[in-house]
Amino acid sequence: MLNLTLSDREKIGNTVVYIAERIPNVSKTKLLKLLYFMEDYSVKRFHSPFLGIPFEVWQAGPVLKDIFIDLSETPIILSDFVEKIVKNDKTYIKPKKQFCDDEFSDNDITVMDDTLKYYGNMTAKQLVELSHKEDGLWHKVCTENNLLELFEKGYTNNSEYTIDLGEQLTGCSREFYEEQLDFLNSTRNYAK
Repeated sequence: MLNLTLSDREKIGNTVVYIAERIPNVSKTKLLKLLYFMEDYSVKRFHSPFLGIPFEVWQAGPVLKDIFIDLSETPIILSDFVEKIVKNDKTYIKPKKQFCDDEFSDNDITVMDDTLKYYGNMTAKQLVELSHKEDGLWHKVCTENNLLELFEKGYTNNSEYTIDLGEQLTGCSREFYEEQLDFLNSTRNYAK
């Protein structure tokens, strides 16, 4: 379980609100994939974490475990930000309040806008397929840890392995990313 600071909770909650305001009736799966692609884009473009929370390798792609659980049950982390609506065994997310940009830099807004511009019209299924690309980090972790067959045969649908988005970077870019991530994590530890 994550130890989220108030700032983390505000940023995650408002990111989810931002997505839900712009994509009406966004499904839980699509929302979770968009969060991953935002993190991925932030790392590639700015060499900096967006949320800085580990994505676990699950059968349906990279997942923020605590957010998945929160949106699968009665929301606690996101209770002030969104409500979930279940229709025909599918979960959809609706905003409870308007987006607040207090926790966001200009780069963060660019990350959200660009990600939604590029991926926002894709279906959840298309986003899952995109996250499973053979040259992607999800596939790499699955291959290294013999997860593909387990997922394909339905023996499991999740793992505790995480994706290191910094692997996409080299040299000074990777160093900068790791410093940003370390700073974020030390801030979280200090805030406890």
